[in-house]
Amino acid sequence: MEKNEKNLVVLAAGIGSRFKGGVKQLQSVGPSGECIMDYSIHDALEAGFTRIVFIIRRDIEVLFNECIGNRIRALCQKKGVEMVCVYQDREDLPEGYRCPDHRTKPWGTGQALLSCRDALRGGFVVINADDYYGKEAYRQMADFLERLPEDAQGLYGLAGFRLSNTLSEHGGVTRGLCQTDAGGILTQITETKNIVKDGENALVQTESGIRRLDGGMAVSMNMWAFTPDVLCRLERQFAEFLAEGGLEAPDAEFLIPVQIGRMVAEGAVQVQVLPISERWFGMTYADDLPVVRQAMRKMAEEGVYKDPLF
Repeated sequence: MEKNEKNLVVLAAGIGSRFKGGVKQLQSVGPSGECIMDYSIHDALEAGFTRIVFIIRRDIEVLFNECIGNRIRALCQKKGVEMVCVYQDREDLPEGYRCPDHRTKPWGTGQALLSCRDALRGGFVVINADDYYGKEAYRQMADFLERLPEDAQGLYGLAGFRLSNTLSEHGGVTRGLCQTDAGGILTQITETKNIVKDGENALVQTESGIRRLDGGMAVSMNMWAFTPDVLCRLERQFAEFLAEGGLEAPDAEFLIPVQIGRMVAEGAVQVQVLPISERWFGMTYADDLPVVRQAMRKMAEEGVYKDPLF
């Protein structure tokens, strides 16, 4: 692993045909019109990331560049940082497999990550395009990659946000609930839907009744630190996923947290959960947008960010 290389991989292939029609990844949230991806790139560059890799689809390339890609590319060039785009394609399948005619979309975040196989150098961090993670998360993830041995394999990191810092006031959310051992090593991650805020804590309706959740528990917001060997592991599991029914199921998705959870359960990898104390922001509901805008305006007023950001 090239330790002087720190790649940021942005999962942006989910931006669809509504690209200019109010799609949440491009909503203005900053006081000078910045979108969440602007803050992600800013925080990553500040934390020492040396390369930005956007995963998009070819059918949105022109619109992506018009709306954000050209601007971010110019910024990266100014700072001596490379920015590249790679393309998630539903027909990018292992040898021996053909995309069925009824399949209309790619195969999820795990397949998206495989599209980077020829574009990465060294360790990398994966984020969602529409999530604000905060400066602390990028610093911690960069430091984690820096501490790894040159020959590290199967040693990954996960930003573990406090559940209470990721909830919406406007409805239920899906979160990856993390269980760890005494050393902060992930032992299980469980995708849990419809978690609702309950004061400083949370609750979720299960088949056996209401389950109350500690607001301080760690949850995954899909911010991972990986070494390059994860791609070979995902390639093997993607072939198995397709063979076990994923190929024919029209909406089957090959998802990063599910596949990493499987690797953990099999004892194949070790994932360090890095506790993040800052608040995560996203826009699950339209009513979340004013909350995000208010938070960004406050951080600008307090000097956490410049206004304008760049």
